[in-house]
Amino acid sequence: MSDPAAAEAIAVIGAGSWGTALAIQFARTGRTTLLWGRAEDDPAGLDSARENARYLPGARFPDPLHAAGDLAKVLAAARIVVVAVPSHALRQVLSDMKPLLRPDARVAWATKGFELETGKLPHQVAREVLGSGRALAVLSGPTFAREVGMGLPTAMTVAATDPDYARQLAESLSGDNFRAYTSSDIVGVEVGGAVKNVLAIGAGICDGLGFGANTRIALITRGLVEMTRLGVALGADSSTFMGLAGMGDLVLTCTDDQSRNRRMGLALAAGKSIKDAEAEIQQVVEGVLAAEAVHRVSRRAEVEMPICEQIYRILYEGAEPQAAVAALMKRELKSEFAPDA
Repeated sequence: MSDPAAAEAIAVIGAGSWGTALAIQFARTGRTTLLWGRAEDDPAGLDSARENARYLPGARFPDPLHAAGDLAKVLAAARIVVVAVPSHALRQVLSDMKPLLRPDARVAWATKGFELETGKLPHQVAREVLGSGRALAVLSGPTFAREVGMGLPTAMTVAATDPDYARQLAESLSGDNFRAYTSSDIVGVEVGGAVKNVLAIGAGICDGLGFGANTRIALITRGLVEMTRLGVALGADSSTFMGLAGMGDLVLTCTDDQSRNRRMGLALAAGKSIKDAEAEIQQVVEGVLAAEAVHRVSRRAEVEMPICEQIYRILYEGAEPQAAVAALMKRELKSEFAPDA
């Protein structure tokens, strides 16, 4: 690997499946891309093997992509830094990055979920840690890492308050089989990314118990209402939830077994514990923590989210899935578009 400081690069922080897929996509467009991983990720081994066999087997690294383990050196080379770590690790990773970032560095993240302890969205955590002087953005939408790694046609959303930065990121990602759309609604994009993981666990539970297609589509449709209701209460634009980062990501995550959250639901329906299911899936299942965070945030915002509430009860209070469905069915009948329906 040549000295990364010799040329300005895009840095991707986090060598899991999604970080690796994003790094591959940036590099496909011809941009020098540095993928930072922890020591246990063996970045030198990833670089020599030219693939991440653990998290994204078969997705070959393009020539402009290199994996590295020296965070200071990687950040010194990059004006665009994309963080792809689970929500519970975001604050610490940003804190580690802060003294090493270039003065002109712009930061983005592909992290989904509220911070559990504070109920803050990723952009609020980023502002708190990095201050208000940097351009910030979020990447989200209906994307499975494996399909991005394979180069299959994909679309996603890039949201930033600075339209020039949103456009720069979209152009850096977009190529023959990848199209990024821009948005200014960071709150809406982040709420969609958090809530859909909770609902996907519910979809997996319902399908695992054989409840059928009617149940699944009812959960998705009414889940979208809950997602929108919470987002609007937190300041989002309702139209965001009709797009890629809302309905698109929700349908994808609820209906395809590539979703770790859906697989968690399937495992719970089969009688497995959360711990056993996570061991089987072998990656972080964001929806488990997200269910608790959404429960707290919705209570604080006084937003009624009955489906998410029942999923929380299954995960944290030992409620039986059949009883949770019965509780939803026995709720008072209301107009479909009533504020608390």
